[in-house]
Amino acid sequence: MAVNITSIKTSSNGAWQGDNPLDFAFPLLILQTILILAVSRSLAFLLKPLRQPKVIAEIVGGILLGPSAFGRNHHYMHRVFPKWSAPILESVASIGLLFFLFLVGLELDLSSIRRSGSRAFGIAAAGITLPFVCGIGVAFVLRSTVAGEDQVGYGQFIVFMGVALSITAFPVLARILAELKLLTTRVGETAMAAAAFNDVAAWILLALAVALAGDGVPVVSVWVMLSGLGFVGFMMLAVRPAMRWVAGRCSSEHDAVDEAYICLTLAGVMASGFLTDLIGIHAIFGAFVFGLTIPKGGAFAERLMERIEDFVSGLLLPLYFASSGLKTDVASIRGGKSWGLLALVITTACAGKILGTFAVAMMYMIPAREALVLGLLMNTKGLVELIVLNIGKEKKVLNDETFAILVLMALFTTFITTPTVMLIYKPARHGSSSGRKLGDLTATKESKDELRMLACLHGPGNVPSLITLVESIRSTKISQLKLFVMHLVELTERSSSIIMVQRARKNGFPFFNRRRGGRWHDRLSGAFQAYSQLGRVKVRPTTAISALATMHEDICHVAETKRVAVIILPFHKQYWGDESVENVGHGWRGVNQRVLKHAPCSVGLLVDRGLGQASRPNPSQRVCIVFFGGPDDREALELGGRMAEHPAVKVTVVRFVEREEADGGSKAVTLRPSPSKSPEQNYSFSTAVMNRQKEEVKISQPSIFSRDRSNGLVDSWIGSSGLVNYL
Repeated sequence: MAVNITSIKTSSNGAWQGDNPLDFAFPLLILQTILILAVSRSLAFLLKPLRQPKVIAEIVGGILLGPSAFGRNHHYMHRVFPKWSAPILESVASIGLLFFLFLVGLELDLSSIRRSGSRAFGIAAAGITLPFVCGIGVAFVLRSTVAGEDQVGYGQFIVFMGVALSITAFPVLARILAELKLLTTRVGETAMAAAAFNDVAAWILLALAVALAGDGVPVVSVWVMLSGLGFVGFMMLAVRPAMRWVAGRCSSEHDAVDEAYICLTLAGVMASGFLTDLIGIHAIFGAFVFGLTIPKGGAFAERLMERIEDFVSGLLLPLYFASSGLKTDVASIRGGKSWGLLALVITTACAGKILGTFAVAMMYMIPAREALVLGLLMNTKGLVELIVLNIGKEKKVLNDETFAILVLMALFTTFITTPTVMLIYKPARHGSSSGRKLGDLTATKESKDELRMLACLHGPGNVPSLITLVESIRSTKISQLKLFVMHLVELTERSSSIIMVQRARKNGFPFFNRRRGGRWHDRLSGAFQAYSQLGRVKVRPTTAISALATMHEDICHVAETKRVAVIILPFHKQYWGDESVENVGHGWRGVNQRVLKHAPCSVGLLVDRGLGQASRPNPSQRVCIVFFGGPDDREALELGGRMAEHPAVKVTVVRFVEREEADGGSKAVTLRPSPSKSPEQNYSFSTAVMNRQKEEVKISQPSIFSRDRSNGLVDSWIGSSGLVNYL
């Protein structure tokens, strides 16, 4: 049934007055947004083990909600996604797209493109030219095969096909590289620089495609292109200095950014979009160019991202990807001929991009494996690809069948990028070695070895207990303590997260800034910086930004390269003084388990029970060491021995022995399970291989500790496997 769009009202009077909310624009938009977010987030969760970018889930979610799957039910399609609602949904999605392209421009540093040299430019040029030429050949095949495409002009169709096959998705590529820990390696930096060149060229080609797709004469297309060049020149020569001045007024020296500057910038995004739309180029081109005018690396750019990226990337942008999926009707690809065309397009796109990049990379003396990986990475499609396809569909250059073929091509090429790169390219990682132990440092009485510790933390809640532990270990007699502090941050899809990776990693791994005046990442590191002013403690901060599944690689790598003797990990549960428990996430528990399995040195889990947070009148600490025997407990005893060197720490050791070894005349106590407090019938004990001679050396006179910790007589205890429990 035809609907007059002018008769559609914004909101209903409610179901009690007989109105159906789905007949009104705003309630229907809310329902559509909820459905799109629920489906895309569910798919993203399912695809997470495959390490796929979120754009895959969002496009597939739109395809499932559209005529290809759920939309086959006509009642559902007419009720939930009626044709009259499409302009409303796309208008809201376009706002998100506008600001996301502003973020892309904000993320793209033109100075890094200039510094990348001729190698990245040559790889980018080959990665565009050969696929574009291949796209021209595919355009002739599709034009003569797909019904209706012969009605479109040659020039328009050839340009759209060439652009569709030659584009590399810069934002999607950055997230894939960060996920694979390749963003700051040689391969990753080359791929990012080439993708940046490719992105700029793609926008130029997109502007050309839009100009050619207009209804005017060729002279109009020339005027559109000249006006676009004038717009870019104005933005770079006039607006860019003004934004540099604004960024200077919002530097890190100021605690807050004036809201007027934020509003001015957001209004500038929309004004730039309006101007390019007025010229005849898509509005997103203006937003992208405006993003390029913002100074990179400053506090103003960071705060802009913090203000808008979650709302745009998390809520509005999925609507655009889903709207592309809603337009995709896989059923329009009918018969063997159409599926053969799909295979032809995919093969041509992959071969053109991979072979062109590979050949030029080999000419620049890049190893064959890295050259092949560069080709695979440059074959990534994403946002700009969908923008080109949507514009082509709006301009009637692409019909339903061609549009569906190209969308599936973009999905396939992006989907295979991560698994194929992981299969082909495995950067050299240092394997786990025997590592240093605490016992190795105290092999001689006059050992001058520096005790090196790697302390990891999740957030501010871990700082007090960690500083207390380090202070209790800080020796005043034998050796100095060097503390490497690693802030563990989970990698997300945010643009700010990618920028943090670029700053905090080098050659694919976290690095430590040795300069005294270097930039400390946040207030967490600042707390340790203040603590480092104390004698005999050197503190080096860093940040590990990684997916939880591979976070242990960063921790173990730093532990090995820095030759640390012990790693301190925060427990995955945070206890508070009021007996409440905060679980930071099951994923962090997995991180701890993988570090315990792969670490090249001793590992301690710091369990902060939340007791004793208040200041105590007595500055001394009482530590209890529970000793059963074995290498883990010997290492825990070494840690306790270092604590005993501190004048404010009193250490008590409780040694557990088998009953037949106990001396009848000693103070030994036999422990038995309490029937009222321990109803369990089965008990398991450590079966570690024990060297009795070593243990006798460590403990010549075992002590017995029998007081209840609830009386406040024990501040902390160290148990088997180096578990440090702060009370």
